[in-house]
Amino acid sequence: MPSTHELKRGIRFGDLLLFYVVSGLSVRWAATAAAAGPSILVIWIAALVCFFIPLAACVMELSSRHPDEGGIYVWTREAFGDSSAFIAAWTYWTSNLPYFAGVLYFGAASTLFAFGAHGLALRASPLYYVAFAVIWLAIITLLNIRGVNAGKWLNNVSALGSLLPLSVLVVLATVSYLRFGSATHFTASNLMPHWTMRNAVFWSSVFFAFSGVEAGSAMGGEIQNPRRVIPLAILLGGSILAIGYIAGTTALLVTLPSEAVGGPDGFVNGIRMLTTHLGMEWLLAPLALFVGLNAVGGAAAYLSSTSRLPFVAGIDHYLPSAFGRIHPRYRTPWVSIAAYGLAGIGAALLSQAGTSVRGAYDVLVSMGVISYFLPYLFLFAAMIRLQGEPAGPEVRRVPGGRLVAIALASIGLVSTLLTIILSTIPPEDEVNKPLAVLKVVGGCALLVGAGIAVFLVEKRRARRQRGR
Repeated sequence: MPSTHELKRGIRFGDLLLFYVVSGLSVRWAATAAAAGPSILVIWIAALVCFFIPLAACVMELSSRHPDEGGIYVWTREAFGDSSAFIAAWTYWTSNLPYFAGVLYFGAASTLFAFGAHGLALRASPLYYVAFAVIWLAIITLLNIRGVNAGKWLNNVSALGSLLPLSVLVVLATVSYLRFGSATHFTASNLMPHWTMRNAVFWSSVFFAFSGVEAGSAMGGEIQNPRRVIPLAILLGGSILAIGYIAGTTALLVTLPSEAVGGPDGFVNGIRMLTTHLGMEWLLAPLALFVGLNAVGGAAAYLSSTSRLPFVAGIDHYLPSAFGRIHPRYRTPWVSIAAYGLAGIGAALLSQAGTSVRGAYDVLVSMGVISYFLPYLFLFAAMIRLQGEPAGPEVRRVPGGRLVAIALASIGLVSTLLTIILSTIPPEDEVNKPLAVLKVVGGCALLVGAGIAVFLVEKRRARRQRGR
């Protein structure tokens, strides 16, 4: 069985910073947030304070305590043992299976705007969306098997897909405001969040947008000097995320009515309306392609990082030992990457069954939120538990020490629980609400149950092998 020391440490500070940008700054969430109206700006700040800051602080310390390949798997194992670590990792990597299809559906819808009326004719075609997701997942998988340099190249280039469209949006919004004023009236009343079922779904999406800073730590064995690089990249990358989301949402609210930016094509549809209003239609095609690139980069970043979790579980004998293999030439966990990519393709094919494109998109988003946030319960709990363990001088602790660390982790834990509860509520325009809830909750229950079954089977098999 190979060790993680055979992996290539090819990820530098700049690579990790762009990884956090492409994995965390998804332009679709700016449109999703703007569709909820001005009060979402307050929710952005609440998500920043109650979820992102606690998460970033916990990841900084946990990745410094245990800067190993596997990230959240290793942290949970050190705090609660092997079984909890496996379930945390299992829910984390399976949660990204619906995420891949969801973010690539957004990219598929956005790309169509670059091809005019002929492209928009495919907006309701399930075959087009599935083909877009499957082809890109195959390309991403092959690049990551090819090596760290090939995989990070796609991540780095795709970061432009979030930075450039959001920057252009802010500039266009400023021009629109100076020429026409604001499309949204901001008052103390409409800035105050009002509880409704529809708003609850949007709020859970906003918290989901700030997730992901733990993903880079899954590649700890491939990062050069992870104890130093990870905290610095999180600080700078987190600042870019916060500014990008709040500025992008504000720009959409200033230029367009909130109902114009909903759905999987909401962001680019808003750009189309804005460029038409300003007489700058020529900007639409390149921006649409960049937004599509942003979606591809998001899928690539999570596939490259999360595929390392089955690899480490294979080394620990909680998955078949083949998952722990390293390619002799490319020095990548190629079996784990290949299996994960194929599973993502399978999820994309299954997600479209029995629903419309919009319905499939909403189910993918909600299912991704629930299953993706379950591992955060382990992460924040591990942070609290490990405060009782000694930390050497090389460990970067949360400023303020043990009490501040526990307080931040507790805030993150509560925010995670609330987000999971809110994300089970289907949107108001869902035709079959019971079916939507059944798909989301039932799908997540099946994922967790399958993880428990796999763990028990592999544990029993490992015991039999040791007994021979």
